[in-house]
Amino acid sequence: MAKLTTARRNTLPDAAFGLPDERKYPMPDEVHARDAKARASAQAHEGKLSAAKKAKVDRKADRILDK
Repeated sequence: MAKLTTARRNTLPDAAFGLPDERKYPMPDEVHARDAKARASAQAHEGKLSAAKKAKVDRKADRILDK
């Protein structure tokens, strides 16, 4: 996976996150989009992420992966 440093993550615009209001699930590239989908799915399975938020992350990741 491509390394996303804290400094680089902090410079990303809110639109680069699956949950922009919370700045969670950064997706600056396809590798991170795939990882965000996997992590959101795991969090939803554990009951730590709502179905609506998981769907939002999935939609954002799918847009990136369809490019």
